[in-house]
Amino acid sequence: MKTIQIIGVPEHFNYPWIQLVNEQPLLEKGIKLAWKDESKGSGAMNKAIREKEADIAIILTESFIKDKIEGNPGKIIGYHVLSPLTWGVHVPAKAGVKTVNQLQHTPFLISRYGSGSHLMTYLLAKEKGWQPESLQFEVVGNMDGAKDAFADQKPKGFLWEKYTTKPFVDEGYFDRIGEIPTPWPCFVLVAQEELVDSHENELKLIQDLIYQKSMEIRKQDNLSQILSEAYGIQEPDISAWLEQTTWATNNQLSTESLNNTMDILFELGLIKEKTTIENLTAKELVDLI
Repeated sequence: MKTIQIIGVPEHFNYPWIQLVNEQPLLEKGIKLAWKDESKGSGAMNKAIREKEADIAIILTESFIKDKIEGNPGKIIGYHVLSPLTWGVHVPAKAGVKTVNQLQHTPFLISRYGSGSHLMTYLLAKEKGWQPESLQFEVVGNMDGAKDAFADQKPKGFLWEKYTTKPFVDEGYFDRIGEIPTPWPCFVLVAQEELVDSHENELKLIQDLIYQKSMEIRKQDNLSQILSEAYGIQEPDISAWLEQTTWATNNQLSTESLNNTMDILFELGLIKEKTTIENLTAKELVDLI
């Protein structure tokens, strides 16, 4: 029996994966799917791919591309979410910070260096006209770490997906004072290069199954209620999230989009060089358009 370890953030984006793993559709073919939540985000998942602790990871596009250029051996085998991710800009609820510009000289909390919360702060700085070298960071691990770091109510910023943090906003721990969307599709599927080489057919099966599962789930009439109960987010917020979210349903990859992502990362000074689409992707498993 071959076990394929899959990791992703414990958020509503990955509900199709949870359902697929629960069904174990490939046992008759000798394949067991295993799921692990990774609350520390994309930086931790890049590390897991590098250290062969995971076979497949659902990683933020910008985070993996940067890490790939810096030596990550993984390969993109498709998108998972085609729509942008909307990051909320958060502060401690009682810090007295009302505008994003008030954060220019304050620390930003990040899950780890190379994570989405880290990289998107640079995009925010560009949008606001701040000097990137002036940015200050404090590593907190995950959303709960940010909640703990906000407890002193000192002015600090924290970028995280706006609907995931909404319960903390509702409960009075965070105040969301702004938003910034990614200018690219937000999640890619990344597989170990060795797995691509040795289990290409099995990966194709998994691709087909997750795309089919994403299509099936999207058609459920009570999906917003299901996700609300599963992730502790109010149903109107889940409904709003669903309206702006598109799960991928095939293995097409836009070369223009991937190149555009690299261009922006390069412009921000987050990567020192660009790489080829062929180096980023597993050509056997994707349809480049």
